[in-house]
Amino acid sequence: MTQKPRLRQLDFQPVYHQGEQMWYLHDPLELSDEQLIMPPALAQLLLFMDGNRTPQEIHAAFCQQIGQPLDFAITEQALAQLDAACLLDNERAQYALAQQKEAYRNQPHRSPALADLSYPANPRRLTMMLDEYGKNDDLNGWQPWRGRAIISPHIDYQRGGKVYAKVWRRAQTAVLEADLVIILGTDHKGGLGTFTLTRQPYATPYGILPTDTELVDELTTAIGEEAAFAEELHHRREHSVELSAVWLHYLYQQAGIDPKPMIPILCGSFHHFVMNGGHPAKDDLLDTAVTTLQRATAGKKVLTVASVDFAHVGPAFDDDYIMDDTRRAALRQTDHNLVQAIIRGDDASFYDQVAAVEDRNKVCGFSPIYLLLRYLQGTKGIQVAYDHCPADDEDHSFVSIAGILLE
Repeated sequence: MTQKPRLRQLDFQPVYHQGEQMWYLHDPLELSDEQLIMPPALAQLLLFMDGNRTPQEIHAAFCQQIGQPLDFAITEQALAQLDAACLLDNERAQYALAQQKEAYRNQPHRSPALADLSYPANPRRLTMMLDEYGKNDDLNGWQPWRGRAIISPHIDYQRGGKVYAKVWRRAQTAVLEADLVIILGTDHKGGLGTFTLTRQPYATPYGILPTDTELVDELTTAIGEEAAFAEELHHRREHSVELSAVWLHYLYQQAGIDPKPMIPILCGSFHHFVMNGGHPAKDDLLDTAVTTLQRATAGKKVLTVASVDFAHVGPAFDDDYIMDDTRRAALRQTDHNLVQAIIRGDDASFYDQVAAVEDRNKVCGFSPIYLLLRYLQGTKGIQVAYDHCPADDEDHSFVSIAGILLE
């Protein structure tokens, strides 16, 4: 254990254990199989694990925080458990990270995380399900579309299947004629402003979607190995890219052609920009990533996908109100304004609308959509679908999703 323990970046999730509220310490990188839960009082100990205090100093600060003296063994035991679970930023965690990255990279592909959970792993059954979502979608009079980008959901198919079908079926010609597909997905566990790559090809029940490793290498050289791959393990479980990749592969399968190369990119949170008055347009890493992508793909026929959801609102998402008819109508208007900025290709307006209200609607596609618009450098488009997907049994919470085609 290090002399001055520092807690790694974790997700703290409230859970109930034996009838009492506890905190679950979730590691986004999943470096260990051990799972730790802590009572709220003891969890205050974590506040002082910032890399600036010895265990004795952490203990003293903790005792002062709770207003009573405790045996130092309590702090020692907690530190030992955190260390064993690789939750401290130290050599043990770094070794586990290196081992897990090596294991992931030694696999022939990135395996589907949601097969037989969110959709069938059997390709025939999967095709039947995706066919069904498009069954009543009328394409009469629809002309082949050869645009540059689409906005697709990443919610589960059970709730968003018809919206997926509307956008992907209308994008079929653009998909099949593209030389390269870029999928920008929300990294739900990602750090602030991250742009996370992987060289691993994504697998679906239909087979393998090859990765353009030369382009990945070019992006890596531009933004640096650490920035590109620090959170690469998020690709293992993150569903945002996967759920669009399955629809992409479905179209190739239906057309009977081999898949074209794909670049899967996970985009981290913009929370720090919104709360600190910064802006992604002034961020060196993101600017370098986008300009490199533009330069490297110039002259190629590229289809870019933002695999995103929009608002997450209601009690299920920690709001202190239910989504009644009035709030639903207001949210529809807010989403409409965002969509209008997107179909104008106005990245500045899109960003400003979300930032102006400190992302109170929790737009899950904030960073991928913004980066998509920056990459396109001007576009126009149409909205082909919009829906509210229930997020609790009472229908007091929901997720809004949209399908958009961009020229």
